[in-house]
Amino acid sequence: MNRIPTIPVASPIAWTLAAAPLLAFVLWFSGPHASMAAAPPAPDVQDVYLDKCAVGHGKDGSGNTTKGRKLKVKDLRSPDVQKLSEAEMIDIVTKGKGKDMDGFEKELGKDTVKSLVTYYRALAKKLG
Repeated sequence: MNRIPTIPVASPIAWTLAAAPLLAFVLWFSGPHASMAAAPPAPDVQDVYLDKCAVGHGKDGSGNTTKGRKLKVKDLRSPDVQKLSEAEMIDIVTKGKGKDMDGFEKELGKDTVKSLVTYYRALAKKLG
């Protein structure tokens, strides 16, 4: 008689022990901390200012650039600008102003916009 070879079958406990490291690996890299580890670092606010704002407002906030003079951009360090509340300044950076200044909320996010406003305030302190 021909015998059919049998393949040994592992017990459920053996399968559980074999699968546990793989399951731990998958859970570790799909958990909430995985997105935190992969998040890009927050941009340096001075770099953001120089990239997005300085073309009109100037490196020092004076507005003394070709584009700034053409558009009659206000000096960010001036008392008129500095007397604006934080909420008003955030609103301007978020939504833009007039047809010449774009809003940056979608591109930069609320936290970076708020950091830019703090940076504007610091420019005025450097002047004084």
